[in-house]
Amino acid sequence: MTSPDALRPRLPSPLREVADERFTRHGVRLLLKRDDLIHPDLIGNKWRKLVPNIEAAAGRTIVTFGGAYSNHLRATAAAGRLLGLTTVGVVRGQELADRPRNPSLARCEADGMRLHFIDRSTYRRKGEPGTQDTLLRALDEPDAYVVPEGGSNSEAVRGCQALGRELRGHGDFVGGVDGADGVDVVALACGTGGTLAGTAAGLAPGQRALGIPVLKGGFLDAEIRGLQERAFGGRRGTWSLDDRFHFGGYARVPAELEAFAADFEDRHGLPVERLYVAKLLHALVTLTGEGAFPRGTTVAAVVTGRPFP
Repeated sequence: MTSPDALRPRLPSPLREVADERFTRHGVRLLLKRDDLIHPDLIGNKWRKLVPNIEAAAGRTIVTFGGAYSNHLRATAAAGRLLGLTTVGVVRGQELADRPRNPSLARCEADGMRLHFIDRSTYRRKGEPGTQDTLLRALDEPDAYVVPEGGSNSEAVRGCQALGRELRGHGDFVGGVDGADGVDVVALACGTGGTLAGTAAGLAPGQRALGIPVLKGGFLDAEIRGLQERAFGGRRGTWSLDDRFHFGGYARVPAELEAFAADFEDRHGLPVERLYVAKLLHALVTLTGEGAFPRGTTVAAVVTGRPFP
């Protein structure tokens, strides 16, 4: 099954060099991999992760999971609208059921997604077969195709492998840059780890992937290892994580991070998504200042989304 016309992407996504003295004075070259320009509704890594799952679903109802501000839920709902698919979003937090919808959940419902709210204890057990079967019966969708929270499964990981391949040396550059040859580090923000797991597997020998987790807890290393094991049979590529830049956890945007993102927008004319991309860019500025990248290093930062609403 080929990707439907409604989901036709702009691939490879553009790769653009930005001149920023916070990098150049340390001899580091910064490129932005503009995955936010792949598709107007399925932004960035959401397209790469969702399309393989939509193909695997083969027209069945798609049931997936997320919190109240989940980018993944919005992307799944948008895909359902574009393709005429039934989508159900299982949302963490029973207490939200009777409250006014925030803009993210309102967008999901406007795109036709049915929302089902569950208590946080049950949500933590959502991956257990018994819990999942009970949920599907409650939804009256026993034959649904289930996509995990954040969309990270083997299909998604293999889909994101193409992102790494695009950065091997054949990127679509804009602004007079010759090509992706010489990219040493590919950096991206991580939620559930699927994009990093796939990207690292697609990189060339000598390149490495750096993940910046946006959730606290230090659990992501084991998750990524498991994702690669299930998708490829073992660890693939060179990758590492730096857990220092979550700013208190998912959806936390303290004043320091907000000011940083606004300043980056002013410097470079790039709308900066706050929950993932701002944390990634802040991490790269900090790491560069710490001397984490030797002079002559080229870093490609993956822009996985844009601000919402």
